[in-house]
Amino acid sequence: MMPVIGKLKKRSEFLRVAATQNKWVTPGLILQAMRRQPESSSNSEELCGSGAIRIGFTVTKKVGNAVIRNRVKRRLRAVAAELLSQHGKAEHDYVLIGRKTTLFRAYDDLKQDLSSALQRVKTDRSRAPGQTRQQN
Repeated sequence: MMPVIGKLKKRSEFLRVAATQNKWVTPGLILQAMRRQPESSSNSEELCGSGAIRIGFTVTKKVGNAVIRNRVKRRLRAVAAELLSQHGKAEHDYVLIGRKTTLFRAYDDLKQDLSSALQRVKTDRSRAPGQTRQQN
């Protein structure tokens, strides 16, 4: 059965994923990931199910004007739709950040970037935003 894929819509959800500092940078994109805690419940989670994968897309103004940013987001959405159901982990939130090279990168290379980022990003160390790492 294919996992349900929902969307991150609120700024607070994007910030929560960024606060975990779990990210992987590739030439075509940046992937941030966070494992959701079972007890955390929001309206968007209830709509797509508790075991769902949620994803958000963002592109800064440094990349270009609105037309270029929208093209970059469309490319990221296409790649994510193709790969996230296969390689994404249930109960995880992902944020894909577009880069200047995303627009001109070959589609197959962009798919490889996302695939390798999904495999390499460390989502097992879930920590609350603001919580510091414990030193052994």
